[in-house]
Amino acid sequence: MPTPFANILARFDRVIAAGLRPVDGSSLAAFRIAFGLLGLAGAIRFFAYGWIDDLYIAPTYHFTYWGFGWVQPWPGWGMYLHYALMGLFSLGIALGYKYRLCALLFFLSFTYVELLDKTTYLNHYYLFSLLSLLIIFMPLHRTAALDARRQRDKAGGNGTAPAWALWTLRGQLAAVYLFAGIAKLNPDWLWAARPLRIWLHQNPDLPLLSLWPGELWPAYLASWAGLLFDLTIVLWLLLPRTRPGAFLAVIAFHLLTWLLFPIGIFPWVMVAGASLFFAPDWPRRFWRRISLHLPAAWRPGAAADVEAWRRPPPGPAVKITAPLRGAAVLLLLFALAQLALPLRHYAYPGNVRWNEEGYRFSWRVLLSEKTGFVQFRVWHPESGGRWLVSAGEYLTPLQWERMAFQPDLILATAHLIAADFARRGWAGVAVYADAYVAFNGYPSRRLVNPAVDLAKERPGLAAKTWLLPREGVAKAAEP
Repeated sequence: MPTPFANILARFDRVIAAGLRPVDGSSLAAFRIAFGLLGLAGAIRFFAYGWIDDLYIAPTYHFTYWGFGWVQPWPGWGMYLHYALMGLFSLGIALGYKYRLCALLFFLSFTYVELLDKTTYLNHYYLFSLLSLLIIFMPLHRTAALDARRQRDKAGGNGTAPAWALWTLRGQLAAVYLFAGIAKLNPDWLWAARPLRIWLHQNPDLPLLSLWPGELWPAYLASWAGLLFDLTIVLWLLLPRTRPGAFLAVIAFHLLTWLLFPIGIFPWVMVAGASLFFAPDWPRRFWRRISLHLPAAWRPGAAADVEAWRRPPPGPAVKITAPLRGAAVLLLLFALAQLALPLRHYAYPGNVRWNEEGYRFSWRVLLSEKTGFVQFRVWHPESGGRWLVSAGEYLTPLQWERMAFQPDLILATAHLIAADFARRGWAGVAVYADAYVAFNGYPSRRLVNPAVDLAKERPGLAAKTWLLPREGVAKAAEP
């Protein structure tokens, strides 16, 4: 009689077998091409706008992530070479040339850049890192790739891909929408239309908006529409009947956000990802349709061949081995981490939108409008010397702006000031911060306890007891 463990293992094996079922790889190939081209476009943008120098060469100090202080920028032209190589790796992904190697090197080079400075964190950069990690292990180069053209047998023969690759990418994109929607379930977003009312007020010349100057109802309509979109769009993409309309809604939604906010390639990543919810063979059918108007030499094979691509053969039964089970467990742990990280803020007291504990890596997209002002007071107990210090002496304007409302950056700046005073012969100074933050249009209030010596506080994952609560943040404001 099978034991409970044996039954669980058998079910787990069935799930693995279902994940290994071959599906047409053309939609995954289309996503690979779009992903690579977007990565290339991103690298070119950094060159074109001078961001490489502004973000990584000009600053004398970088706000590194906890535990990653050893990650530092390449000196001088090294960062330019780094971005040039990253663009080449992106192109290799798009072309499917030495795909696995290019995917691995792109992940390492892109994530390295993201670890250099927390002031450059954006949700779409984080998403790009996650996707670049996932595609390393996915055979997205079995069709429409130079690898498949040169080595068809080694690259997969009939151009199929395992179903787990398709569903993993769908799941990662679904997590972005789902948690972005859950994060909007707060009184500010629902009952005060904040921060959208602020942003729309700053863009009165947008199409249609100019017809109702000063009206609040467009902000409320946009807030609720954005909430419902995030919470339900994955469902509509999964249902065949609603999928075409849902995809058009994805395009319209992300086009609007692209016009409103400077969020770079993120909208196009999400549009490319939404195409994965169509049938796996949609690019092949689309190409077949338009090829009827092309010269005969450009047309695909016979209709029977196209039908074979459409319904890939099941292939031989795969024996579920210990390595396969291990890989499945790792994928499951990755999925659990993607569910846990956006919810970790519940482990901290207070309002996450105010104290930002658990804010990053949780898909809290375009949720808050914050500005801050910080001035540091330095006291040397031995001599009694006192100084007022501006962070502008140490940081670039962008770093100063972002630091002013992010508690961990304020703490890092206090340590930077203490270290600088120690180098100048004033060891053992105390550093206090007068930090005020205006949140979602509310009057500014103190963020940091001004009586706490931040030079003695350590960075880490524990709750920051030196932060002051933002009473009333969760309450709706009067129009």
